This record gives sequence, C-alpha cells and structure tokens, in this order.
Amino acid sequence: MTEASKKHDGIREGEIQGMMPDQFDASVYFIGRIHTPFQTRAECPRRGDPEQGPVCTIELDARFVDALRGVDAYEHIAVLYWMDQARRDLLVQNPKHDGGLVGTFALRSPVRPNPIALSIARLIRIDGATLTVRGLDCVDGTPLIDIKPEFTGGRKPCHA
Repeated sequence: MTEASKKHDGIREGEIQGMMPDQFDASVYFIGRIHTPFQTRAECPRRGDPEQGPVCTIELDARFVDALRGVDAYEHIAVLYWMDQARRDLLVQNPKHDGGLVGTFALRSPVRPNPIALSIARLIRIDGATLTVRGLDCVDGTPLIDIKPEFTGGRKPCHA
C-alpha cells in the first residue's frame, strides 16, 4: 500500500491494517439507542465522566423494558454499545495523543475488530423505557448492546 493510499484510507504513519475474516461468528440484537450531545466522533470525550459528564439518555426498545426490573437498585450501570462508525481493520494504531505505535488491544480506541464499547454510567433515573445517565462518550444515536449493574458501588437506589 502506498503512502498516498494510506492517507486516503485514514491510516496514520506506522499503522498496520489487518485482514478481517470473510464472515461473522455471532450476531447481536441492538436493544435500543443512546442519545448524547455528541454529533461526531471528534466531539466525543476520550472517556465519559459519570459524575460531571453531560446528561444522556438511553432509549430501550419497548420489547426489553421488563428486563429493567431491579436496575434502579444500582447507582452505576455498565453500558455496552456498538461503535457503528468505527473502522474494524487496524491491528496497530498511532494514537494522536502520544504519537507512539500501539496494538489495538492496548487501547480504548473505537477502532477494533469488534467495536464494542463499555462505559460505567451513573444512573439518574428510569422512566419507562428511558434511562437518564451521566458518563457516556459516544455519538448520538449509537446502538445499545446491553446494560449490566455495576457492583463496585454496591446496591444503592439511583438518584436525580
């Protein structure tokens, strides 16, 4: 690959692109969508802040609302989501923040073979199929994969 074609593909100097498998091994259901104030990847913070970050909402598909039973007993939740705008083929990356070459699995970069993200969010409230949280770092409209209780803080009712 020439340097000109690498720049066209969005690959930085030293990055290595890998060959991806021809087919997928599994599938997931997107169970909802995440709404944030971030319209582009460039606007997203490097890591969400569950205490001071902007208020965001998670809109759960109505078919999964019953699965929220008991979630309000937790102050923090783990939110797993699919970074649908990320490329999936870089094995070595050249992060803008430090300029050194690093393997994809040593980064929290959205660029990875399976662009699954995990954020710990502070649960503010649940209203039907809508969860209000702080601590997300994704683009508005990002597909939701799963919600899990975060046990490090123990069971505490969510609060506004």
